[in-house]
Amino acid sequence: MNRPQPGEYHPYYEGYINKVPDGNIIDILTAQFEDTQVIMAAVPEAKGNYRYADGKWSVKEVLIHIIDTERIMAYRALRIARFDKTDLPGYEQNDYVPVSDAEHRTIADLMEEFSAVRAATIAMFRHFTDEMYRQTGTANQTLVSVRALAFIIIGHELHHRSILQERYF
Repeated sequence: MNRPQPGEYHPYYEGYINKVPDGNIIDILTAQFEDTQVIMAAVPEAKGNYRYADGKWSVKEVLIHIIDTERIMAYRALRIARFDKTDLPGYEQNDYVPVSDAEHRTIADLMEEFSAVRAATIAMFRHFTDEMYRQTGTANQTLVSVRALAFIIIGHELHHRSILQERYF
């Protein structure tokens, strides 16, 4: 699959898309999650509610945000791949995280949920045809392609994983 081109996504997502290495999207999704599992397995549970500054998300809140965003982007990809032309709604990440109850969950529990979400994402993307990947629709009143959504999922996780490594660990 070719990289998404400008015009297939809102410019806001360019930074995420640019983080994605070249290669097979399924292989990248798989390897990326394996890397994240190794990183998170080394984080002591006592550090799960750590915030590097007031008003910032905790480690566990960052994880739930990654999970929520992947679910939403994968849902958008499914609808658009199925030629659904409905303008899909946006979502406000800052409204989701505070009500996620992440602080009462363990890192292991969150990673188990992330594993299930990633497995579902991989299974779905594995069976999309080239035509499905090229399909476009609208989300939050902005044109987006299915292949752009796949790249956004990967780049979004890479972005937050980088922040976790730089500011939390």
